[in-house]
Amino acid sequence: MPAPASRAQDIAARLSAAGFTPRLTRHPTHIRIEADVPATVSPERWHLLLAALALGDRFGLTGDAEQRTAWAHIHHGQSATATHHREPTT
Repeated sequence: MPAPASRAQDIAARLSAAGFTPRLTRHPTHIRIEADVPATVSPERWHLLLAALALGDRFGLTGDAEQRTAWAHIHHGQSATATHHREPTT
């Protein structure tokens, strides 16, 4: 399996190719890749977004009616089984 940084860059590149602007943040246990999701997204872009996020060890969507952020985590070390998660809205 590729190194965590390579996996994170791959997800970021796929998000970018789908028209999103990815941000990467390094944490002690994982790398977080996130991108803001506009209110209106075509079905094709949703498909590309989900396909990119699914490459992460965890992924989800957080936000509210005003602002949504899609995210994926790549864990350092041994890869976990991919799971999805929706964080509660605040």
